[in-house]
Amino acid sequence: MKIGDLARITGTNAETIRYYEREELLPVAARTDSNYRIYGEAHLERLSFIRNCRNLDMTLDEIRKLLRFKDNPANDCEGVNQLLDGHIDTVGNRIRELRHLEQQLKGLRKLCRDPLDAGHCGILNELAQPVDMPPRSHVKVERVPHTLRGVKQMSSKK
Repeated sequence: MKIGDLARITGTNAETIRYYEREELLPVAARTDSNYRIYGEAHLERLSFIRNCRNLDMTLDEIRKLLRFKDNPANDCEGVNQLLDGHIDTVGNRIRELRHLEQQLKGLRKLCRDPLDAGHCGILNELAQPVDMPPRSHVKVERVPHTLRGVKQMSSKK
């Protein structure tokens, strides 16, 4: 089958298929005399595997590791379990980070309950505040968290 057929069957963009080939996740396809890529059943199965992994938000590196196990079916799969456990931990951390982000956004949203002119918008004004960052070691700056964190406006010590 040609790349367009493989793309249609798997719901994958043709450029993504080419990218997976360049990244060596998919074996390079044979070419016809007119230089069209020709894909077989093995490409379809492997691309489906990759797509399922991507749907689980796995990185290309994680997928490479899983493919090594898949390509060596006689090997022990303990590494697969470890990889999946690590991915589960990563997803858990991201969920916690997203919950924190949601709370920050809700706090920000509360700053502008009624529509005002943009010059007086609590959200825009809060977003314009300096970001709390650790000071550079050679510059002495005291940072006070801004109003989004429930503390007084930013100030600096001179």
